[in-house]
Amino acid sequence: MTEPPSSSKVSPHPDYPPEEGRYLRGNDFSPVAVVIVLNADEDKIPPEIEALVRAGVESGAAISGTVQTPNIGVEKLIWNIVGNPNIRFLVLGGPESEGHATGGALKALFTNGLDEKSRIIGSDAPFPVLYNVPREVVERFLDQVTLVDCQFQDIPTLRAAIRACYQEAPTEFRGQMLCDPGAYPAEPIGGRLTWKVTQPWAVPKDEKEQAAKERALALIERLKMRNAQRSAREREH
Repeated sequence: MTEPPSSSKVSPHPDYPPEEGRYLRGNDFSPVAVVIVLNADEDKIPPEIEALVRAGVESGAAISGTVQTPNIGVEKLIWNIVGNPNIRFLVLGGPESEGHATGGALKALFTNGLDEKSRIIGSDAPFPVLYNVPREVVERFLDQVTLVDCQFQDIPTLRAAIRACYQEAPTEFRGQMLCDPGAYPAEPIGGRLTWKVTQPWAVPKDEKEQAAKERALALIERLKMRNAQRSAREREH
């Protein structure tokens, strides 16, 4: 981390970035974070994805990495960004993640927010739920950063987006006027995933599914008790 370039910049939280992940760290005082959608297994990351991530940090991003899932992956992204108030833009790049629809989920989050069950409104992803981040932290994230959509674009376009974000004067990029507004006017937030839910796909979607799950759990407990009683009788004889 270098010294802040001006009084409009602040130091990130001491634990920034708190969540481990597949990312490269650049200049902490940059207003840009880059996230590239990963559409492959962690141990089989395509060279073109790695190139996009490197291009992000080489072009001046504070942090550049990948996201794979529209739940835990997005939650980690949120915690890392709110730890650095200098980050005011999130540049989204890469392909779509087939089966996860992670890029679409991120765009829906910025457009629609969350419903009362922490589900991203309007997302087509299978499980776009953010159980492990308090709602106020999600709201801070959405207020702190602006999404710049470069999904499906090439490296030169990604670089152009990053350059536009750190200009002092407003610069037009693909219909958005971008420039560095300085640090978000609030303290950095330190925190990590609370891990209330590690398998969001297993959480019931509605009251009907919840009732069915409770009946199944009750049946399992009755069977366990019946087996225990049977074993006890057999030991007595």
